[in-house]
Amino acid sequence: MRKLILAAGLISMLSACGGGGGLFNRSRPDEFAVSRQAPLVIPPDFALVPPAPGTPAAASVDSSKAAMEAMFGGPAARSPGESATLNAAGRANAAAGIRSSVGDPATEVVDKGATTRDIIAAPEGDGQDARAATPQ
Repeated sequence: MRKLILAAGLISMLSACGGGGGLFNRSRPDEFAVSRQAPLVIPPDFALVPPAPGTPAAASVDSSKAAMEAMFGGPAARSPGESATLNAAGRANAAAGIRSSVGDPATEVVDKGATTRDIIAAPEGDGQDARAATPQ
């Protein structure tokens, strides 16, 4: 009985392999019928106007300021939620030049110890080779 069921299963699996060629008889695109398209052309912008007399030339614009403006944009209005969060965090109590003085060598910091330095300096990975040790 087992042999009969096994034979029927093998025959049904082999019958799935036949029939029409499947992968090899399908229509494919002709790779030699592909033609090149014309290159893209940027149309002229007729909305541009010549600069007014007395305005600074475009070459005299400070490139570093222009790059900062392009990357980060200008000052944007804060949403009510963002303003509420900043106020709750103590925006009014922050020193004006705090970002400039953080990297100052005279700034006092708390030493977090060697363990924190080891964690920060640990190589990046998936953790498969990680080992834990208990100090004696």
